[in-house]
Amino acid sequence: MTGFGKQNMAVLVLREADDITTVLRQALDTAPAEERPGLERAMALAAEAGAVPDAELRGRWALRRMASTGYEGPPRTVAAVKALRTAERSLSLLQAVNLSKDAEAVATATQDGRAAEPDAR
Repeated sequence: MTGFGKQNMAVLVLREADDITTVLRQALDTAPAEERPGLERAMALAAEAGAVPDAELRGRWALRRMASTGYEGPPRTVAAVKALRTAERSLSLLQAVNLSKDAEAVATATQDGRAAEPDAR
């Protein structure tokens, strides 16, 4: 997600869920019966984490960065964009505005019960 001109996003979403699932599957293949339920649960969690859209991951990240500056207001305001740019000085105004939109979508979904609270992933 970097290097694409004016719409360049400074936040790179890394996904390792596929690699983790592969390792878990290999462990499951050789696991004794008592370890299988835990490994199967871990595989399900890895698959769930891998299915989260990039915009949601960016939104969670933006909410955490805003909070790191002490900002607790709505994510789609001038103050929120300022807090985000304070936390991440390399963000352009456009990038911060776009990230605040992602953060607003996450916050709205969280309020509606559709998503978990932003976490420290």
